[in-house]
Amino acid sequence: MSMKNFRTIAVFTFPSEYAVLRLLLEQQGIKHVFLHETMIGVLPFHSNAFGGIRLQVHENDIEAAQKIIKELDDSSNLKIV
Repeated sequence: MSMKNFRTIAVFTFPSEYAVLRLLLEQQGIKHVFLHETMIGVLPFHSNAFGGIRLQVHENDIEAAQKIIKELDDSSNLKIV
């Protein structure tokens, strides 16, 4: 999969912040990738040095992904940072 048409739409510090989001994106078939996820999983205290874990979504799916993020923010105590 070429990363050419993917855009960063959110940044997280730790994987636990987006566990539910990942499931929702997968259920909707939204093409996505979490950049730096493996490195921060190994070196969690270096998250800021790597610029966090970046959620990148294919440009055709950005609107749908942003809608999911907004609904998570609006309907729960979980906050996407």
